[in-house]
Amino acid sequence: MLKILDKYILRKFIGTFFFSIALMLCIFIVFDISEKLQSFVQEKVPLKEIIFDHYLNFIPFYGNLFSPLFTFIAVILFTSKMAYKTEFVAILSSGTSFRRILRPYMIGAGLITTMSLILNHFVIPKSNKVRIAFEDKYINNGYTTEERNIHRQIAPGKVLYMADYDNQTNTARHVSIETISNNKQIHMLKAESMKWDSTTNAWVLANVFERKIIYLLIPDSTNLSTPKLIFKETHLTYPSKKIKMAFSPKDMLRFQSRFEVLNYFELKKFIIEEKQKGSDRIDFYEVEMYKRTSFPFATFILTIIGVSISSRKIRGGVGLHIAIGLLLSCLYILFMHVSTTFSTSGLAQPLIAVWIPNLIFSVVAFYLYKNAQQ
Repeated sequence: MLKILDKYILRKFIGTFFFSIALMLCIFIVFDISEKLQSFVQEKVPLKEIIFDHYLNFIPFYGNLFSPLFTFIAVILFTSKMAYKTEFVAILSSGTSFRRILRPYMIGAGLITTMSLILNHFVIPKSNKVRIAFEDKYINNGYTTEERNIHRQIAPGKVLYMADYDNQTNTARHVSIETISNNKQIHMLKAESMKWDSTTNAWVLANVFERKIIYLLIPDSTNLSTPKLIFKETHLTYPSKKIKMAFSPKDMLRFQSRFEVLNYFELKKFIIEEKQKGSDRIDFYEVEMYKRTSFPFATFILTIIGVSISSRKIRGGVGLHIAIGLLLSCLYILFMHVSTTFSTSGLAQPLIAVWIPNLIFSVVAFYLYKNAQQ
């Protein structure tokens, strides 16, 4: 059951957190409006879409993205004020341990972490669909892919080649689909173009050339112990041909758009499908999935660091506390980027890479906690 001290600290913690995050988001929105205002005017974007499609989804995305940092700042702000009013001296003098003081902080961090996990895995991916669609329509000039000579492994042993792809019309030119078995080509389709049919969820190929190869082993009259390998080919042509395959227009979305719009279960399924295709970008997808869990847990670590630093009076006041806090936050973000780079470069497992910053800063948090004012 929460006592007066718990309620007092928890109220200050949550209140300061939401005040600081609201203040910073207002600043972000002002800068975003100033940056995109010209595009809004030129494209004649309806005010309703700006508010509900863009900014209503902008707020949870960026608010959650910086929630550990905002938590840290909130802890530093109100804890420093308590320290300079000698409230901690009074609390500790009453026989309350520093460990006991941390309890409401951990409750507050737990509430924020739980909220962040739900947002990361389920709410934000859904809102990203609307936000990214809005940006592609009005800000990115409809977004067109600039990829050329595109190769995609769409299944084990099956490779799709496209000279170019128009994601506005979902049409590809100069297409070939090659099937390989035992390092030998057994089937190939070539087409002048390929267009997506959304009514049947299939591709319609135009001016198609199909080649089928059958390999046979026959006795060799010159060497009876070793059969001779021969092959037979059949060639067919079609003015058009409709096919279904493990490739759709969503696979040609912007790289980030492919997984940022997927919730936890959809992302897990997506990763399994990409592994079956033999994708070379599995590490990127796994980093995204694990980071959605590891990053919110930084809230606990940064809360302990914030309390340990700001609960003691030091020269320089709140300003020095904030400066130290921001330095540690920047170091944490730097470690996160470095470790995830190691993972996407194949130098570390994604699960280990995304948790390394938390493990390192857990040691820092423990050290500061042991040396905090008792």
